[in-house]
Amino acid sequence: MSGTLTLTPELASRFAAITLGHVTREYPYKPDHIVTGSGDLQSQREQHPIFYGSFDWHGCVLGYWLLCRLYRRFPHLPQAAQIRELVNTHFTEENIEGELAYLAHPMRSTFERPYGWGWLLLFATELAEHPSAEGKRWSSHLAPLADEFARRFVDFLARLTYPVRSGVHSSSAFAMGFADRYAAAAKNDVLSRAVRDKARAWFGGDRACQAWEPSGEDFLSPSLVEVECMRRTLPAGEFADWLGGFFPSLEKSEPAALFKPADVSDRTDGRIVHLDGLNFSRAWCLRKIAQALPAGDKRRSLLEDVAEAHIRVSLPHIDDDYMGSHWLATYATLALEAV
Repeated sequence: MSGTLTLTPELASRFAAITLGHVTREYPYKPDHIVTGSGDLQSQREQHPIFYGSFDWHGCVLGYWLLCRLYRRFPHLPQAAQIRELVNTHFTEENIEGELAYLAHPMRSTFERPYGWGWLLLFATELAEHPSAEGKRWSSHLAPLADEFARRFVDFLARLTYPVRSGVHSSSAFAMGFADRYAAAAKNDVLSRAVRDKARAWFGGDRACQAWEPSGEDFLSPSLVEVECMRRTLPAGEFADWLGGFFPSLEKSEPAALFKPADVSDRTDGRIVHLDGLNFSRAWCLRKIAQALPAGDKRRSLLEDVAEAHIRVSLPHIDDDYMGSHWLATYATLALEAV
């Protein structure tokens, strides 16, 4: 197990510079927006006074999560003052009220469900863990928006009969893992029970995963994000038993599809470049699984080496094109830090 790939101050500064270059970039922008009349035809900045950049709403949330995490991890970054000014300017009570006002429309109940919800809750978790006074202030300002998405999550899980087992934004397991982290940080027992009950009901009986993946536009591994969700939501001993049934031949590098990084043929294509994100999100999940295994377990070094191989394929291409650069640094950070 090499374990050589980590988030260094130099990489953190590079990621911060990339993200500061797009988090307030208004165009191009891909809205998740239902138009019910001519009054709905507003600019993204009018509709979303905070999250109007980074190509789409969730991309902007990813960007702010990354900036605040880098600022917490490396408080002496060259970009630290710029990050502080940016967040202080945008994360005001008035702007949060503007984001909430957008959500209040009855036809926006599915807005960014569940991917954007999960990322917003992870962002709220990050701010809640920030030790500084300004971090606490930012957390306090964001709290009403996080509360709204937590409430929506509980309602949605109660109505969702089947999980969505995809490798893109609709994935249930991916968003549920982030929601569970938020629930723990916020001491939201209602959300925690909703997530954990559904995870057990949907995934608890899964065995001998074949991992027929990746699909051509995946940025998540359906099988690995399920494992990460179960790692989050099951007691450690129960998770170990479940993992053995789900991946019974992991020590033999099976399912084989998970051990080969994805090839990315065109990084200017906004969907094909998803596969760089797949490499990073796989590495993130593999490292989280490795951490959950006993110290002497041979699978730990295997999974760490496979994770590093995935990172190495995509790390040089973080900012090849805007279709990737507006979000890939965030996924690289997930992988490098095993967040």
